[in-house]
Amino acid sequence: MTAQDVYKFLYQSAFGCAHLAPAKQEAQAELQAEYARLKPAETAVEPLDGPFARVPLGLLREGLDAGTLAGLFCASAEAAPTDKAAFRALLAAALRQAKQGALPFPAGALSEAFQSLAAQGFPAVRHSAAYRAAYRPAYRVIAQRFLPFLPLLARIDTLLKDGPVLVAVDGGSASGKTELGAMLCALYGCTVLHMDDFFLRPQQRTPERYAEPGGNVDRERFLEEVLRPLKARKPIAYRRFSCQTMTLQPAQTLLPDRLTVVEGTYALHPDLAGYYDLSVFLEIDPQLQRERLSRRETPESLHRFMSVWIPLEQAYFDALCVPQRCDLRIRAADER
Repeated sequence: MTAQDVYKFLYQSAFGCAHLAPAKQEAQAELQAEYARLKPAETAVEPLDGPFARVPLGLLREGLDAGTLAGLFCASAEAAPTDKAAFRALLAAALRQAKQGALPFPAGALSEAFQSLAAQGFPAVRHSAAYRAAYRPAYRVIAQRFLPFLPLLARIDTLLKDGPVLVAVDGGSASGKTELGAMLCALYGCTVLHMDDFFLRPQQRTPERYAEPGGNVDRERFLEEVLRPLKARKPIAYRRFSCQTMTLQPAQTLLPDRLTVVEGTYALHPDLAGYYDLSVFLEIDPQLQRERLSRRETPESLHRFMSVWIPLEQAYFDALCVPQRCDLRIRAADER
């Protein structure tokens, strides 16, 4: 490494790949060309000191598609921060480390290099020729918030090679199911369906029904209106349940998609589980769950979640061994 490479690492820590902000199609073409040219073997993800990480192109050998990684790269670039004060603090920290002998670089050389780049307005730079010759780096910088989902994306990309894929995302309240569905929709342009649209109608809300593990959604209607037509590759016409009016809305018609994601608690009830090609359970620590719900719910609604809905969810998870039956389990992290 040289002073230029130190600067580049810190630049990526602060800004990610904001200086590139490429179009996805262009980013994918460049990524595929680089992968074919270098044939990288490295697969270890390298978190940076900040909200970003370096993801090696070697992961493309493990199922991740170039288009998916390019999509993550572009999404990370669009949301990257631009705070130069924070970057200056990182440079100052590196200089202090060099002066203390903790870095294998003379402090004077680092200071001179940093001052020169500061005079140019802190531009993005390439790795030094020496670094490229020694390590042949082949990676993309993406937001760390995407890292827990890389195994899921690789599984989806692998399955899509053989045909349409139906994915279920289950988990407790506030575990990130809706956010994951939105992320998959942004990456793949897929159809996302919500179990919240299949709450029980008033006449179904009996003590006997609520006593069933997983009984507080209309899984029978979901099976008939959604899962069976989807598996048969037929159009689906489903009716959303409105909590405001407590009635079913007019039917919405959807054509079968290349990728369909069903997100929501109770998606993996045993009556439904056999229809999916891939299942994911999002785990969440109870304290983090409460904190997330407190940020988004009113006090009255929070009390209802804690006293009614979450106990019903937990009874469903425990009685039907839902997490243990899933193909993947991903733990939610606090991103504040």
